[in-house]
Amino acid sequence: MKELTILSGKGGTGKTTVSAAFASLASSKVMADCDVDASNLHLLLAPEPRQTADFTAMRSPRIDAELCAECGYCESWCRFDAIKLDFDDGYVIDALACEHCGLCALVCPESAILMEDHVCGAWMVSDTRKGTLVHARLGIGEDNSGKLVTLVRREARRAAQAEGVGLVLNDGPPGIGCPATAAITGTDLVLAVTEPTPSGIHDLERVAELCKHFKVPLAVCINKHDLDAEKSAAIRDWCQSSGADLLGEIPFDPAVTKALMAQRSVIDADCGPVVDAVTGLWEAVSARLGQLPGSP
Repeated sequence: MKELTILSGKGGTGKTTVSAAFASLASSKVMADCDVDASNLHLLLAPEPRQTADFTAMRSPRIDAELCAECGYCESWCRFDAIKLDFDDGYVIDALACEHCGLCALVCPESAILMEDHVCGAWMVSDTRKGTLVHARLGIGEDNSGKLVTLVRREARRAAQAEGVGLVLNDGPPGIGCPATAAITGTDLVLAVTEPTPSGIHDLERVAELCKHFKVPLAVCINKHDLDAEKSAAIRDWCQSSGADLLGEIPFDPAVTKALMAQRSVIDADCGPVVDAVTGLWEAVSARLGQLPGSP
C-alpha cells in the first residue's frame, strides 16, 4: 500500500482541486481529508456517511458544586484565568479559556473538580461516487487537530486494507504546523501544490524544509503556472537546485471555478487543457510512487 499526501504550505493554491481530480483518475484508492479544521473535499464527492464517531482527545474539568467549598484555591492556581466566581452559581470554568491542563483538579483540597472526557469533534467513514472517504469535523475553537489528522489517516489505512486497495490519497491541511506534520509523517510521497506568487514560493520552501526534516520525498506541481512566467521559472529553478521533482504544471482556466461551484472535479467537468495537465500530473505521480521502495 502506498500513501500520498497533497500539501500546499498555504491555503488557496488548489490542493483540494488536485486531490478531487486524483480521486476521479485513480481506480483503486481510499481518500482521506486531513484538513480537519476546514474540510472541503467532501463538497466535491457527495459523501453518504456509513460510520460516524465522536473524537475525544482531552479531558476537561468540571466543578462539583456540592463538594466545592468555594475556597478559591483553584482560581489562584489557574494561570489561564479560566476559573471565576459567579455569585449565583459559585465557581465556574470558562470552557474557551481553559487549556485542559488538569492542575485545578490536582490542587483542589476538596477533590471537587473532576476531569471528564471532552468531545472535540467527529470523524466519519463515507461512501462517495469515487470510493471510500474518511473525513472529520473539528469543533469550533477546539484544539488537537493534529491528533484528529492522525486518527483520520489511521482509519483510511484500515479501510484500504479491508477493501484491498493499494493507495491512500490524503488531502492535507494548509501550512506547516501540527496538522501538516501529522499528515506527512510516514507517508510515501508528498505532492506540494504551489502557485507563481511570492507567498506561494515562500511556503513551498517551508514545506520542503518540513519534508526534509521528516525524510519524506517531495514532488511539486505549479498551479496556474501561466499567470506569472517569471515566478514559474523561479519555481522551476528552485526545484532543480533543491532536488525536488517538478511533476506537472496546470494552466489557469475559469472553467475550474465553474466546476467547483457545480461541486464537480475538473476531470468530471471536462475543463479542457486543465484535464490534460492534471491527467499528466497523475501519471507522473503514479510513476513516482511506483519507483519507491516496496513497490511491486
